[in-house]
Amino acid sequence: MTDRFDCYYCRDNLHGKKYVKKDEKHVCTKCFDKLCANTCAECRRPIGADSKELHHKNRYWHEDCFRCAKCYKPLANEPFSARDDGKIMCGKCGSREDGNRCQGCYKVVMPGSQNVEYKNKVWHDECFTCFECKQPIRTQSFLARGDDIYCAPCHEKKFAKKCFKCKQPITSGGISYQDQPWHSECFVCETCRKPLSGTRFTSHEDHVYCVDCYKTDVAKKCHGCKNPITGFGHGTNVVNYEGFSWHEYCFTCKKCSLSLANKRFVINAEQIYCPDCAKKL
Repeated sequence: MTDRFDCYYCRDNLHGKKYVKKDEKHVCTKCFDKLCANTCAECRRPIGADSKELHHKNRYWHEDCFRCAKCYKPLANEPFSARDDGKIMCGKCGSREDGNRCQGCYKVVMPGSQNVEYKNKVWHDECFTCFECKQPIRTQSFLARGDDIYCAPCHEKKFAKKCFKCKQPITSGGISYQDQPWHSECFVCETCRKPLSGTRFTSHEDHVYCVDCYKTDVAKKCHGCKNPITGFGHGTNVVNYEGFSWHEYCFTCKKCSLSLANKRFVINAEQIYCPDCAKKL
């Protein structure tokens, strides 16, 4: 005699009939649909024994109901994402809803597309452009000025200090003299082109000279000793009178050698005398 094989709920004999095994219990399809079937999260109808069921995080769907909430694309065999509000979306629509937006065009930056990330912000590769020339930065170096991005040439052109001599931008290093910036290679003697950085020098009419060239080519000659009046070393004060110049220590009486700086004097035959010696001439 054959043992009975009955439905757990209705006790109907299951021999030769279709049934479902649920929690180690054998259930006829009618009882399964009525008592055991999961409810579809989309259409809210039972997912019967004859239907293909899909599930994700304790939620269930008919295969035909498992679609993108935005474009209604079937997702049974496609990648998908589940949003916090319970909606299921295909990868493309999910990226549009939740993805980062480009700081240039404000459109969604799709996963896998070429993009640039900088300071927790993202741009399409073609939208990450120089604020000045509007060209894409791509693999070039760039500099930021506030929220604006500049390619290196435009940043240099717009913000770099200009050399007082050649008027070209100073990109690194440089020298400051009289509150004016210079390239190191431009800060040279006007006459002999000797580099002046770290050496003694002087300036005359916006030009700089080494000490030797200034003495030879620029400095006035003392009417007394005939040597250059440079302003270097001992006796930096100068006396000027009627087109002639003297070192202060050379401005003395021709006869008695009395210093006449800041004193009365007499000129005779281009020579200077104190008033007493001038009376004796």
